[in-house]
Amino acid sequence: MSDVYEFIDAEYATSPAAPAITLMCSWLGVSKSGFYEWRSRPESATAKRREELKLLIKRAFDDSDGTYGYRRIWRQLARWGVHAGAELVRALMRELGLGACQPRPWRPSTTQQGAAGPIPDLVNRDFSAEMPGAKMVGDITYIPTWDGWVFLATVIDCASRKVIGWAMDDNYRTPLITKAIEMAARNLDLPGGAIFHSDRGSNYTSGEFAAVLKGLGIRQSVGRTGICFDNSLAESFNAALKVERVHRMVYPTRKKAMQDIARYIELRYNQKRLHSALGYRTPQEVLTECLNRQLAA
Repeated sequence: MSDVYEFIDAEYATSPAAPAITLMCSWLGVSKSGFYEWRSRPESATAKRREELKLLIKRAFDDSDGTYGYRRIWRQLARWGVHAGAELVRALMRELGLGACQPRPWRPSTTQQGAAGPIPDLVNRDFSAEMPGAKMVGDITYIPTWDGWVFLATVIDCASRKVIGWAMDDNYRTPLITKAIEMAARNLDLPGGAIFHSDRGSNYTSGEFAAVLKGLGIRQSVGRTGICFDNSLAESFNAALKVERVHRMVYPTRKKAMQDIARYIELRYNQKRLHSALGYRTPQEVLTECLNRQLAA
């Protein structure tokens, strides 16, 4: 019941357009007298709890390197066994002046739809998978440094959302994506008929890369030209990397950038970052659960 009262109190305190307390109590099935009784409890007890929550919220926010909004903070508190309403967390974050980092404005440079071409799209925007390694997606993104560009190729497992393969270099030639997919094949025991999906970049559609996939027993899949939604899972990782790390850093050298990005992938994104698509669990947690189910079957 306290969660409902906290929601009403937070809405009334933070939203000028909030309905009257009588209406909110009626809509949420609680009594107005009960709400005012809760609200009139000794202020010291309520204030003490709010201050304790603020400390935990600040800890969760700092642990996320300033990347979590109130929903992920709320879920992190729940993982710690701390019960608080999401709207109370939101209100306290406002009081603390905490706000998650925001993406920069972005406009697609290519919008013309391309033909499917000779390599099929085996994914069709369905990024779900029953087992680790059965379906993977990949992409290349770039990171600016004072030395010049660093190019990052990634391979993401659709079942767990974990980055299971990655490679970085000062160019984006085919060996870059070859290193990433070979790392993925080393990290996971890929099932028969595994799929690797990418955009229609020249490296991904090259004969050299097709031969690498064939040698690994992986079926190739590509989306349409200029349709970013056909590879949205890989694009989502790139966006998270840029918003949560790259755009907040200045890299004097390629080496510094590579070290920092490797730490982000392995220590932050894979191990600690809560994913809404995974029920606010980490990729490593989900991967471990999947592998344990396979062993128990």
